[in-house]
Formats: sequence, C-alpha cells, structure tokens
Amino acid sequence: MQDQHDGSTLRDFFENKEHRLIHKWLGYFEVYERHFARFRNKPITLMEFGVLHGGSLQMWKWYFGEQAQIHGVDINPRCAELAEDRVTIHIADQEDRNSLRKLTQTIPQCDIIIDDGGHTMLQQKHTFEELWGHLKEGGVYLCEDLSTSYWKEFGGGYRNPDSFIEYTKNFIDSLNAWWSHEDHYNPDPLTLSAFSVHFYGGIVVLEKRAMTVPEARMRGTPSFPLTAGEQKSYDRGR
Repeated sequence: MQDQHDGSTLRDFFENKEHRLIHKWLGYFEVYERHFARFRNKPITLMEFGVLHGGSLQMWKWYFGEQAQIHGVDINPRCAELAEDRVTIHIADQEDRNSLRKLTQTIPQCDIIIDDGGHTMLQQKHTFEELWGHLKEGGVYLCEDLSTSYWKEFGGGYRNPDSFIEYTKNFIDSLNAWWSHEDHYNPDPLTLSAFSVHFYGGIVVLEKRAMTVPEARMRGTPSFPLTAGEQKSYDRGR
C-alpha cells in the first residue's frame, strides 16, 4: 500500500516507535510528508537546526532510509553526545554568520534544510540567507515555529517589520517580480532560484529550482477575431 503523505507515517513513528524525545506540533507531520515524501529511500543529505534530545534526527533517519545522511546543528555542545550511525552533530550559532558559513564547508550541499532552531528573528533570517545557497537544485527549505514572529520576547510582534513572517512575505513579491513594470523592482536572486513558497500554520516551505523568464503561448483555433496583441501572441505559439 502506498503512503498517503497525510502525516500518518511520521505520526506513527512519533507515537509508537522507540526514539529519543521529540517535541512537535502535530499538524506539522502532514506538511513534512507533503514536501519530503519524494526523497524517501534516496541518497540524500538533510540538515536540521535544533537537535534538542536528538529524537527528530532519529525520525528523519528512519523516514528517509538507509541512504540518507542526517546532520543536526545546535549551539549546545552537549548535543555532540547524540551522534550515531548516519547522524552527525555540528555545534554552531545561528546568529553568527561565520559560524553558519563554516557549516557549508563541512556539510555537503543539502537536499533538505529544516530550521527548528532557536526561533529568534535574527537566527531565522541569518540561517536562511546563509544556507539557501547551500541547498541543491530541487531541494526543500523548511522553517518551522513561525509562531515566534508574533512574540515580542523572540524579536517578533504582529506586523513587526523585523519579524521573520514579515520578511518571508517579501518572498511572494520575489516569485512575481517578472511582471513588475516599475524600474525600482526587478527580479532578484530569489526570483531566479525559488520555484514556490508554501505557507502553513507555523511553517514556511520553499522549493528550489533554477527559474527563467516566464513564457506564455496561445494554441488552438480562435473562436472570434483576434486583437493585434492576441494575434502577436498567437503567432508566437505556432
């Protein structure tokens, strides 16, 4: 029987398998499977920020199968004790760009990057800005616990321009920058490298793909006389 990708596979591991402590919002499992299922049983590299007790690293190791290499990143040196077969632990500071850059020198380019780390606005921004370029073409970047964007103690707050949720709203403009007629707004690096952005409760997911200028065509038999502009588009599609 094929997996339904509705979260039930990971939820079963979470509820019924033996593993170290995992702390997750239950709705996240469906989001994970929706975007990660195609990577199962393939030779992938995954990096997750936020090791905690190491349980989620064991979950990814189990879910993705024997060809997966799992890399956990945390600021707590004690987490180094949680390394095991196919699970490597790295000690780094998400607020320190140099610390993040060192990860790119020791960890191969990744198929999946998950930010479940410290959840402050600065940590989330720095991590995305430094690690997006380390994600492979066709890869997935997932940042969770965006609830902290609404919490002042994490640097957030409703409509706070410095919050990560407000930062990610700009991704929508980047996806659509091709159609801007304004001189001050043009395609940017994210326009050229992001295929899609998905928002869920508490999560944002980006899929990476090399993008080119959108192309539209008209095909088929016209039902009515075409305008000059329509005729031009129609002729391009022949």
